[in-house]
Amino acid sequence: MHLRFPSLLVLLASAAALAPIRPLAAQTGAAVEALGPVLAAEDARDWRPDAFVPALAAPDSQVRITAAMAVGRVGDPRGVRLLLPLLVDRDSTVRVAAVFALGLIGDSTAVTPLIAGLTATPALDAASAVEAITSLARIGGRRVGEFFAGLLQNRVSLSVASPASLVERVALESARLGRDAPVRELLPLVSDTSPSVRINAVYSLGRLRAPTAGNRLVTALRDGTPLVRAFAARALTRAFADSAGLGASAVGDLLVQLADDPDPGVRINAMRSLGGFRTPRHAERVAPALDDPVPNVRVQAAATLGDLGGPEAVSALRRALAPRYLFAVRREALLGLSRADTAAFREAVAAWVTSRDWAERAVAAEALAVLGADAVAPMLGDADVRVHAAALQGWSGVGGTEPALLAAARDRLTHPDAAVRSIAAETVGRAGGQSDIPPLARAYAAAARDSFPDAALSALGALAGIARQSPAAAAQVRAEFLERQARPESYLVRLWAEENWPAAAQRWGAAYPIRTGRTADDYREIVRRLIVGPESERRPHVFIETERAGTIEVELLGTEAPLTVTNFLGLVGRNYFDRNRWHRVVPNFVVQDGDRRGDGWGSSGIPIRDEINRVRYDSPVLGMALSGPDTGSSQWFITLSPQPHLDGGYTVFGRVVGSFASLGRITQGDVIRTIRR
Repeated sequence: MHLRFPSLLVLLASAAALAPIRPLAAQTGAAVEALGPVLAAEDARDWRPDAFVPALAAPDSQVRITAAMAVGRVGDPRGVRLLLPLLVDRDSTVRVAAVFALGLIGDSTAVTPLIAGLTATPALDAASAVEAITSLARIGGRRVGEFFAGLLQNRVSLSVASPASLVERVALESARLGRDAPVRELLPLVSDTSPSVRINAVYSLGRLRAPTAGNRLVTALRDGTPLVRAFAARALTRAFADSAGLGASAVGDLLVQLADDPDPGVRINAMRSLGGFRTPRHAERVAPALDDPVPNVRVQAAATLGDLGGPEAVSALRRALAPRYLFAVRREALLGLSRADTAAFREAVAAWVTSRDWAERAVAAEALAVLGADAVAPMLGDADVRVHAAALQGWSGVGGTEPALLAAARDRLTHPDAAVRSIAAETVGRAGGQSDIPPLARAYAAAARDSFPDAALSALGALAGIARQSPAAAAQVRAEFLERQARPESYLVRLWAEENWPAAAQRWGAAYPIRTGRTADDYREIVRRLIVGPESERRPHVFIETERAGTIEVELLGTEAPLTVTNFLGLVGRNYFDRNRWHRVVPNFVVQDGDRRGDGWGSSGIPIRDEINRVRYDSPVLGMALSGPDTGSSQWFITLSPQPHLDGGYTVFGRVVGSFASLGRITQGDVIRTIRR
């Protein structure tokens, strides 16, 4: 197959190569003028070749890099033809950006030129070649799987340097390929001499849940590299052990031995998987971890004991409710008792129901659902809407379609709190009928004033579900809802319709492009500061001062994610995060903040688009929390360990610098004093 590039692009690229060198100030000014429209188009998700084409041929490498990333983020398949000439750009950093952007677009027409860059001449440089593996995996398909298999078996003749780096990346990125992944070729890599290759192979085989990898993953539990053991332990769940034909009892016995592994990440992952085996005799080995030196090991131990059950677990969980334990441990202990022994839970929960702390009452409300409607219903009358929402959420999780739950949900479809409305609409949607169409329509209308879209989307989901029940129901939904609704202002609502409800999408039109609310001067200023500005502007530092764990220093990545950093710094300037609680902490995974409500539902009300970039979740980094593409706002997280499955899905916009010790001391419910520049 021969690739034909537009002649205009070739001429522009040639002109850029011969452009005279200008003074720095002139270059900066030209870069700002070139990139302002590019950033605006990216932010609006607007296909603007009039902005992209000249920027991709600009003499300034940073302009070409930023434009390539913008084309990738817009995601239009027509962008492939604009990016392909950059695979032979004179600047290797531009080539890497173009290769990465092709993966963001995800169009299969890029597979042939990417493989050619690895196997033919002119060959890609080493960095671009490694990035090409990631882009091929993002595009996916059988041909990519076969190419990866051939590369691992040395059946592919490569034209690039550093084939070992390619093997390492293939081992990691094969997890994206699903049924097309080269599982058979990955298996020997579990015992490779390179720790990095072993780590990546175990990660991919675990994510793929490949039954043939069962025995290899069991062997990896004894690997000398902690991250290999951690990934293997996380993969060996009860469901996987059964699918792989492994003896569940034997696997559980191996996992419990890791409850006192020297590495805290291994301890946490092993206990997380162990809980699923529901083996009470393991509680004796797990109980001592309630007093582990690492706070979140204690938290995981409490959660695991609740899953294991049995007298030893119940006794340990009762002990963990003592005031000397952190809130996060006591929280998991109470939730664990609700699973392990309802009588012991009933006795323990009484003090939580009457607590002066809304967070403790919310835990009680969530857990009380196991005792039935009579126990949880009183919590729906709590004066704090966060407790109300937790009660309805917990009840909805265990109550299914019981009449009392549905009645409570119907009564709350127009509740003042958006979280309560969202849970109510989702609950009604599970068993709703045509009589629910008018109240669901009112619930959707009530969501117009919300700062987050969840209630609107839950109402739409319920209406769409009812419309699928019968032609008569579809006709009623169309007449009483769709035909009366104007096009939603929120692109998030239109995006949901595009993905989930064709009838609504047909009436409302495309989600993109959007009106961002920023002016051309706004975009120029962002470019001036965060893309072409001095290092201190492009890499500002913030300090997260916590009440109990110390201070965390973060370097923000302005060049990689200028719009996200701008949003974050704006919130810091408003003291938006001060006195917030870390509302979500998952041991050995993430700590999360950005919700002033403190219960996970809050948002600043200003959605931002993703800025997926090449920075990976391989060390403690700052990422945007999402509920789907382009749904970021104020919530963010910091990873506690390598999390490759987040790569390319969540915007990275900062790195933790200096000591990581404070991160390891953060638990759910801890307070952030302030975040400052």
